[in-house]
Amino acid sequence: MPKIRHAPRATTGLLPLRAGAEVDAHRHDEHQIVYAGRGVLSVTTDAGSWVAPATRAIWVPAGTVHEHRAYGDTDLHLVGLPVTDNPLRLDRPAVLEVAPLLRELILAYTRQPEPPVGGGAAERRRLRAVLLDQLRHSAQQPVHVPAARDPRLVAVCAILRADPADRRTLARLGAATGVSDRTLTRLCRAELGMSFPQWRTQLRLHHALCLLADGTPVTVVAHRCGWASSSAFIDVFRRAFGHTPGARRARG
Repeated sequence: MPKIRHAPRATTGLLPLRAGAEVDAHRHDEHQIVYAGRGVLSVTTDAGSWVAPATRAIWVPAGTVHEHRAYGDTDLHLVGLPVTDNPLRLDRPAVLEVAPLLRELILAYTRQPEPPVGGGAAERRRLRAVLLDQLRHSAQQPVHVPAARDPRLVAVCAILRADPADRRTLARLGAATGVSDRTLTRLCRAELGMSFPQWRTQLRLHHALCLLADGTPVTVVAHRCGWASSSAFIDVFRRAFGHTPGARRARG
């Protein structure tokens, strides 16, 4: 089993990552906000994967073992917060909406992590206070692909992770793995906290974001992720992220 790094303090600053770059499994004793100002970032824990484009940030609570992966060239902005600063009162990872003001606050706070020589500490404290205040009003977004634990459900999930475009029903997937759809339906609710169609949609959106970050055309993304048409994909994407795939690419 790979060794998990322990960093007592959570980093604050800007970390440029090339497409496909990874940050290995680690944990820290402080909370951390993870934001991709450019590109798309995924954060994976034993509970599943969270993915965030430039309109979303990921909240990583203190003590959470996690790893990162960049899709497309990514500017990773990190904000470390003491355990006493938990404006959302969350004890699990979450994807947060990043409004324009919060985005600018994160960029400003991470581009210059330490006060300049000759002062600036008071100004930085004020900037941090406004950033925390904006975080308190950030809505959580359902961009999470939970991980299964039961081997029967793990087998089904693995099929779709390998090919998100697989359109087989839960009954047919169950038949292929020797499990009844009734059992799988129960396991989805118990372990994933959502229905099978909901989980598959989250997986496809996760995969779509990663493909878009790598420059894959929208029509190709729709096909590879299992949507019947580009218009169907665009509609689901807009409802999930508040803008179209084309607008996401232009913004990136």
